[in-house]
Amino acid sequence: MTQRPYIVGNWKMNGSRAMLAEARAIDRAAQRYPDVEIALAPPFPFVGPLREAVTAIGVGGQDCHTATKGAHTGDVSAPMLADIGADFVILGHSERRRDHGEKDALVRAKAEAALAAGLGVIICVGETLDERDAGKAEAVVDRQVKGSVPPGESAAVAAGRLAVAYEPVWAIGTGRVAAVEDVIAMHAAVRARLVAIFGEEADKVRILYGGSVNGENAAGLLGAEGVGGALVGGASLTTDAFLPIVAAASQPAD
Repeated sequence: MTQRPYIVGNWKMNGSRAMLAEARAIDRAAQRYPDVEIALAPPFPFVGPLREAVTAIGVGGQDCHTATKGAHTGDVSAPMLADIGADFVILGHSERRRDHGEKDALVRAKAEAALAAGLGVIICVGETLDERDAGKAEAVVDRQVKGSVPPGESAAVAAGRLAVAYEPVWAIGTGRVAAVEDVIAMHAAVRARLVAIFGEEADKVRILYGGSVNGENAAGLLGAEGVGGALVGGASLTTDAFLPIVAAASQPAD
């Protein structure tokens, strides 16, 4: 894989204007890691202000609607995100699937809308603990990738605008981390499905790992075969916690 490692911070429903100082510090530090692509996804009210505050890192949203406009109170469209300076959007996160009942077909429709608006897209997939314990992890994730990734977006793939984040649901925010061998196996399963969808172009799709990534475990996870970066939750909220992950991505794998 020729792309730079992709380290994305998902602030979830956290943040304030005061936290823009953290983003500026991360932005300044990014200049020390030109071999790593770094981005932050704050809550929607802070996407525009964060875009204005930084220059070296990417800025994204955490969700978008399938429609470009209309009577959808409380929703945000992909063109709106693009208009205020977003580079990408995270879609299908397990918390969206759990809290809002989002299914693969809806995630795919949102991804199509985001790509049409010129945004990059990170599509999240991952199994629950019950599904893993039942031996269904790879089947569940394969189904999610097949159902959530738009199959006709080869142009976006070629431009590097599509990524998939494997996030075992049971590891998100729990402090638990998947064993490296399991991460390798799951990323290989995702890659196989992407190859089935896009053929040789699939190697341009980065597969990120997410699930309690921090400065202590980042090197082992990012050095695992097939891992093209990380989608980071809580550890992305402060410069001190986030930068060690970026630094780990900057180190060549053994």
